[in-house]
Amino acid sequence: MRTSCTAPGRRLWACAGYAHLVMDTRGQGADTADPERYYYRRLYTDAVRAVSAVRSLPEVDPSQVAVTGTSQGGGIALAVAGLAPGLSAVLPDVPFLCHFPRAATLTDQPPYSEITRYVKLHREHAATVMRTLSYFDAATLARRATAPALFSVGLMDRICPPSTVYAAFNHYGARRTPPDKRISVYPFNDHEGGGPDHEVVKLAWLAARLRTPSSIPAQR
Repeated sequence: MRTSCTAPGRRLWACAGYAHLVMDTRGQGADTADPERYYYRRLYTDAVRAVSAVRSLPEVDPSQVAVTGTSQGGGIALAVAGLAPGLSAVLPDVPFLCHFPRAATLTDQPPYSEITRYVKLHREHAATVMRTLSYFDAATLARRATAPALFSVGLMDRICPPSTVYAAFNHYGARRTPPDKRISVYPFNDHEGGGPDHEVVKLAWLAARLRTPSSIPAQR
């Protein structure tokens, strides 16, 4: 799952020898304050089902599936890590959707600023908004994860503040035996994170953890 739609981004994993599924996000922007009908409930479900679809392909070893993504895609990858058992690796880059209460008070940049704008006008809905978001917080869902993980963070990121990324990293795997996890830190980068340099890091890290290049980094 990956937010970048550029051609090079889509070609990276295939050129590295991996089978590669790109998941689109249907109905982007549809929203409701009801947890049962909230947009990310559908999107997280789609992402978990995408992993199941990948595992059903005859060309794929179902025990060797990885997920990756940037920004929104990174948050979705973390959610999938907590919801889909048996992943081989998780590679979230500068993930969105982590620690909503903190993010909403740290940045005036969208998309988190959409929360503050809404609550500013509808103060009476603040508790409902935060309760709904709590069900979809990737930092919370990542506590259930067990797969090895490689995070990235830009310390000058104004869109997904570094402390929210570290919240997800610190919580990752906390409900079970802590898995192999590391974070690549880019001190002078904003939301682009490590960019192409980090792609090189990801390729080397993933190759060291998969038996064959038949895994699918499910990418948006």
